[in-house]
Amino acid sequence: MLEPEGDGEDPSRIPEATWDRELLAWRAPADRHADVLVRLSDAGVRISDDVRPQRIAGAWSLPALRWYQAEALARWQNAGRRGVIALPTGSGKTVVALAAIQRLGLSTLVLVPTRVLLDQWANELARTWGGTIGRLGDGEHVIAPITVSTYASATSWAPRVGDRFGLVIVDEAHHVGGWCPREVLEMLAAPARLGLTATPPDDPQARACLARHVGDTVYGLRIEDLAGDALASFDLVTLPIELAPEERDVYREQRARFARSYASFRRVTPEATWREFVRSANQTKPGREALAAWRASRALVAYPAAKRAALRELLARHRGERTIVFTSDNATAYAIARELLIMPITHEIGRVERAAALARFRSGEVPVLVSSQVLEEGLDVPDADVAIIVGGTASARRHVQRIGRVLRPRDGKRARVYELAVEDSLEVGYVMRRRSGLDRGASTSRAFGGAP
Repeated sequence: MLEPEGDGEDPSRIPEATWDRELLAWRAPADRHADVLVRLSDAGVRISDDVRPQRIAGAWSLPALRWYQAEALARWQNAGRRGVIALPTGSGKTVVALAAIQRLGLSTLVLVPTRVLLDQWANELARTWGGTIGRLGDGEHVIAPITVSTYASATSWAPRVGDRFGLVIVDEAHHVGGWCPREVLEMLAAPARLGLTATPPDDPQARACLARHVGDTVYGLRIEDLAGDALASFDLVTLPIELAPEERDVYREQRARFARSYASFRRVTPEATWREFVRSANQTKPGREALAAWRASRALVAYPAAKRAALRELLARHRGERTIVFTSDNATAYAIARELLIMPITHEIGRVERAAALARFRSGEVPVLVSSQVLEEGLDVPDADVAIIVGGTASARRHVQRIGRVLRPRDGKRARVYELAVEDSLEVGYVMRRRSGLDRGASTSRAFGGAP
């Protein structure tokens, strides 16, 4: 309820305020709560405010912050306790967030993309703080002064609990505006916001959305900034793969079939996106055949005979070392698992089975895992020494996350990262683009003839 004193304030001039014809009242997104309070107070408006974040108490058991973690936390505090901290995978972003909760001392909501991360955050909080941890997601609906929620559960719960928290932490914050709907953050009144990511978004619209709902990037380091210090040093080697003559013939035939259809489409609609092409192609038989040819060409380079041989050789060379094999798709991951009797980790593997496999990997009983995407983001993967990238995309973000899985430091450790890429195919371009920002942080080797 607002009671104006003096001239008051014209609600229509408050940013993002709208008139609700049903309630006959002015409304604004909950995340504008602090701004609205300041504006109304300055205008001499008496305010009835029921938003009261709870103070949290209890003993904390946190490790001492490393130099860059302390710097990151200080930058966030100096930026008004809003902003994104960008640190490489394995460098301890979670520790920074826990220290932020401790220092702010207010009820906190942690938003995570997956149920796996829900478990990891809840377990880490339980190890470092003595209070009850709330959980929203994976069948649980418990609200506590510190609560962890999946993005999906927060979508339905935010309208009911959006006034209870003083701090919101968004893990894997590059998903804001996509996997993590911006509407969730609009429904939370918490003025303090901390985003965590290894890879801030490159797209200007995505950056603007993240800045609006969480804040700008206030601190950022890349792998090369921490390699040899907080992260292990590593060698990055790209191995060129040649297709067998019959494979090469099939690849060229399928690519040509696809290219003709795609070029024809682009001549008519040069500004169209790939998604628009797929939608259009699916409506005609020639278009569907072109898409089938595209999928066939990708499947062929994903795991040709020479990649099979190279993978066997690398696994033999690093026998006994904990190794993660990354593929571009689940089909290739399962093919490798069957051929080499390697445990696959995909989204289709249940939580109990996945946890058991990671425990055996941690102990060394199972020295090799193969995955397409699950081990890239968020999952707390035990220390590994070798990464073999059998296939991937041009995404620098995914590449950084994959490499980060083998960079946890250990005395005397030097990690090894191998990329297998088919020559004279799109994979070569993928390698060059996703390498951006890594070459200065590692001893690198490129074996492509004529490639820059």
